[in-house]
Amino acid sequence: MAERQGQTVPDALLTRIGQVVMLHHGGDREEARRRLLALWTEIGEDGAPLHRCTLAHYLADTHDDPSDELAWDLRALSAAQEHAGSVEVRALYPSLHLNLAADYVRLGRAEAARSHVRRARTAAVALRDDSYGDGVRAAISRMELRLGEGRDGGLADPGDGGGGPGRWEGHGEWDREW
Repeated sequence: MAERQGQTVPDALLTRIGQVVMLHHGGDREEARRRLLALWTEIGEDGAPLHRCTLAHYLADTHDDPSDELAWDLRALSAAQEHAGSVEVRALYPSLHLNLAADYVRLGRAEAARSHVRRARTAAVALRDDSYGDGVRAAISRMELRLGEGRDGGLADPGDGGGGPGRWEGHGEWDREW
């Protein structure tokens, strides 16, 4: 967001991304992916880190293949690290690491998932006490339970309510507000 005469001016690209995200949440995943990829092409690899982070984050959610989802989530984290000093980005780290943990769960890589859920928990101190922060913290707790943190060290058994190594149903729930 930019400042103009004491008022916050919305970032036009972030607004466009938000419109496509609403399309995705409305159920048109393929069209959302197509439009987000067009925006990615428009800004290019040298675009503003916050824009690349946001686009990559949402592009990950439009992919069915866990490897593709992981690749986009890694791009999002990489872009965030380029913009690391900003307040906006500090609040994104918990969600970015949580997404990576979910990707690694889907790929059956429990230790990598644990590493990222721990990073998400550590980064969660930057979250506000609001509905977004509460949602991210709750999703981190669910992922910790799923990964069996403090139990046998393995992925949760599908019969125990943890969901097993398949697609984590909680993925994407916490990231809709940014």
